[in-house]
Amino acid sequence: MHAAIEALQRLSELFITRRVALAREVGLTEQQWRVLEEISTERFMPSMFARQRQSSAAAVSKTLRQLLDKELVVAAIRPGDGRQRHYTLSPAGERTLRELRRLRQVAVDTIWADLSETSLLRFAHTATQIADAIEAFHEREHA
Repeated sequence: MHAAIEALQRLSELFITRRVALAREVGLTEQQWRVLEEISTERFMPSMFARQRQSSAAAVSKTLRQLLDKELVVAAIRPGDGRQRHYTLSPAGERTLRELRRLRQVAVDTIWADLSETSLLRFAHTATQIADAIEAFHEREHA
């Protein structure tokens, strides 16, 4: 059991390291990448994003300002509600996100290509079971 936990911890740390490196390749932080991805969905709301990520509204606002300064996003007054801003990707933001996705796909194809479909399905099933157990444990702990 402890060997499995150590392997999972190593894998988790490597995923984070890899994500940070990918973001850095296009001149972003990992947090900026997350916000850029969310804006691309067109359902981005800064306050909701902050709650989902357990982050402060100030931290999300800071990241948005950084993306605006880099001219990767555009802000406009939200139609029908002048108190809120609507964020969209600029053409440069779209190019940056496309490049990030391309770099990520190259990594995925390279790293996961040698694994059999059976291994991948087994891994996905086991990882889902562990994630579900962790979420259930967390909910019980905070109920």
